[in-house]
Amino acid sequence: MSDTPKFEVIDRRKMKAEEEKETEQHSAPTAAAAPAPTAGKAASGPRLVVNEPPAEAASDTAAEEPGLGAELPPPPSARESSEQKAAYDASAQRLEDLIRAQNPAAGPQPPVGFEHLVQQLYVTAMLQMGAGMQEGQRPRVDIVGARTTIDLLGILAEKTRGNLSSNEDRMLQSVLFEARMAFLELTSMMTMQPVPPPPATKK
Repeated sequence: MSDTPKFEVIDRRKMKAEEEKETEQHSAPTAAAAPAPTAGKAASGPRLVVNEPPAEAASDTAAEEPGLGAELPPPPSARESSEQKAAYDASAQRLEDLIRAQNPAAGPQPPVGFEHLVQQLYVTAMLQMGAGMQEGQRPRVDIVGARTTIDLLGILAEKTRGNLSSNEDRMLQSVLFEARMAFLELTSMMTMQPVPPPPATKK
C-alpha cells in the first residue's frame, strides 16, 4: 500500500457561478468593497479585501500632530500669498535702502539661506547655555530653553533629510553634534553639584 497522500480536485466553477448570481441580486458592489456573504452562509472561495482609511482619516492626522489642525485658519490662496510676498519684498528693499543711506559704506546684504537658519538656532542654543558672556559676568543659563532649541535643530535635520545638499547636510549635522555635546557637558556639571535640601517647614 502506498503512503503517498491522495489529493481530491474540486471543481469550483459551479460555486463561482452561484456566487455571481448572488452578487447580481444584491446591489452592485463598489471597487473598494467586496460583496458581503449572505447571512448564515460562509463565503466560499477567496475574497478581495481592500483596506481603506476610515472616514475619520483627517481627524486622525490632526490627532497625530498635537496643536495642529483644529485651531488653524484656512490657508491663504495662491493669489493672496503672491501679493503678500511681493509686498514683503518691497518693504524689505525699502528698509535696506534706508540702512544703506545711513551707512553708505555698507554693501548690500546677502540673501538669507538655509545656513542662516541653522546658524541662528545654533547661536541661540549656545547663548542659552551661557556662552558669549563677558569675562567676570556670571553666565545666565536657560537649560530648558537650550534643550528646546537643540530639539528644533533635530527636527530640522529629520524633516529635511534627503532634501539638502552635501554641504548643507554636513553643516547641519556638525552644528547639531556640537550643540548636543555642549548640552551634555553642561548638564553633567549641573548634576554633579549637590542637590540643595528642601526648605525646612515651620512647625
